[in-house]
Amino acid sequence: MTTDANDPNDPNEMNRQMIAEFRANGGEIGGMLQGVRVLLLHTVGARSGAERVNPLRYRPVGGDGKSGWAVFGSGGGPRHPAWVHNLIANPAVTIEVGSETAPVIARIAEPAERDPIWAAQKADAPLYEEFERAAGSRTIPVVILERR
Repeated sequence: MTTDANDPNDPNEMNRQMIAEFRANGGEIGGMLQGVRVLLLHTVGARSGAERVNPLRYRPVGGDGKSGWAVFGSGGGPRHPAWVHNLIANPAVTIEVGSETAPVIARIAEPAERDPIWAAQKADAPLYEEFERAAGSRTIPVVILERR
């Protein structure tokens, strides 16, 4: 099944719209994501080498809240989202957060670091409990993005 590039239910079109809104409003998105912390993650395709941009929810990590960000490979199913695989292959990436663009290095959090971040995210956004159930036996990765 193919989707129309202008179909508002097409995930790629929804991402394009969110990215445009994010950039037009200094890192803010309205509607259902009003007040939700969102960043734009720029990755390089592990196989394709093509640049990808994904809007992702995040939570600040680190003492000052500006040196690191945690994003979540929830994806809502039994497989990691493609951007997780891209980060593993090419961890030096760029993010847009607020009106700032920052070069970062990505790493998968180890369990001792992951668990409290994941618990806090689920407490703040119960939707992540649903993502966890949908993931089945897959552990949802918490990816730490640190300034480089």
